[in-house]
Amino acid sequence: MSKILVTGGAGFVGSHLVDALVEQGHTVTVFDNLEPQVHGTSEGLPDYFNHDARFIKGDMRDTDALTRVLKGQEVIFHDAAMVGVGQSMYQITRYLDVNTLGTAKLMELVVEKFRDSVKKIVVASSMSIYGEGLYSCAACGDIVPALRADEQLQQHSWEHRCPQCGAELQPKPTPESKPLHSTSIYALSKKDQEEMVLMLAQSYGIPAVALRYFNIYGPRQSLSNPYTGVCAIFSSCLKNDHQPIIYEDGLQSRDFISVHDIVRANILAMQRPEANFQAINVGTGQPTTIRDVAQVLAASYEKPDAPMIANQFRSGDIRHCIADISRAKELLGFEPQVSFENGMRELVEWGKQVEAEDRTREAAEELSRRGLAK
Repeated sequence: MSKILVTGGAGFVGSHLVDALVEQGHTVTVFDNLEPQVHGTSEGLPDYFNHDARFIKGDMRDTDALTRVLKGQEVIFHDAAMVGVGQSMYQITRYLDVNTLGTAKLMELVVEKFRDSVKKIVVASSMSIYGEGLYSCAACGDIVPALRADEQLQQHSWEHRCPQCGAELQPKPTPESKPLHSTSIYALSKKDQEEMVLMLAQSYGIPAVALRYFNIYGPRQSLSNPYTGVCAIFSSCLKNDHQPIIYEDGLQSRDFISVHDIVRANILAMQRPEANFQAINVGTGQPTTIRDVAQVLAASYEKPDAPMIANQFRSGDIRHCIADISRAKELLGFEPQVSFENGMRELVEWGKQVEAEDRTREAAEELSRRGLAK
């Protein structure tokens, strides 16, 4: 049994991970600032918090607080981060300060003061660091396209075309070897977190793994945060009798994975030395369109008129990105176990029991005002 620190352990992914670690008998400490955008304005811990874990409220940028909480820890799961692609494009300093600088402070303390005690670090990375996923052209082979130009999107021409022959490209699973091309400040900060942890861990001989999460959904994801995952955003709209807003035509696809499978991958990353110093995709390998997600949720909430296809677009949005999970299978022995149907059912059952303030219109208007949604 290990002494384990989970940063961001009162949040969506972190709290589920804490539950699993406590169940395994580990001594778990949670370090979290209870960010109001995620947890609301209440000063208390969320109802779901596991009180068999020790909680310390603190900020990743607070060196003294980090020093105290790191003492004696053997494993670190670093999940603390500001999350929100659109918001990051105008709260630039805040996102880089919390995510990049906060991780820098964590790693500086680990290598300077706690190198002998820390035996493993698992950092939460993101599929957003890829930018667009990998595509193929029937005539020209694999293609890594640049972002679509505004001129193309203004014509409602949504799909990528081959830069060589002009044929429509087909998405294919994206491996970890694909070049990284961040298209938001959030993505850039996650890339910073991943590369910083792996680089310093390699240099100092501290085993570390970066898990590139794809689109996570499940219970405890904040339904009142308009910058969180699309499943939670759509759920919040539907609970408040509003139509979810879908950008483009809704046929853009993502890889949706249950939070329970994400937790399983984290536990395996802690246990498996084969994964050390690797970046690993954590997804299902199965594409699902945004329109399908909205329609499944609308049917579950008995709102047949939803969703609303806006035919607008947001700066930096990608068209398709699906995980190639070959490395996760090989190095972690990971296989996703929660089907999309069962995962959505669990999300809706939980969502019907919790309060949700729908702030998605407000967020959309802010993006439009800043020229980030067109």
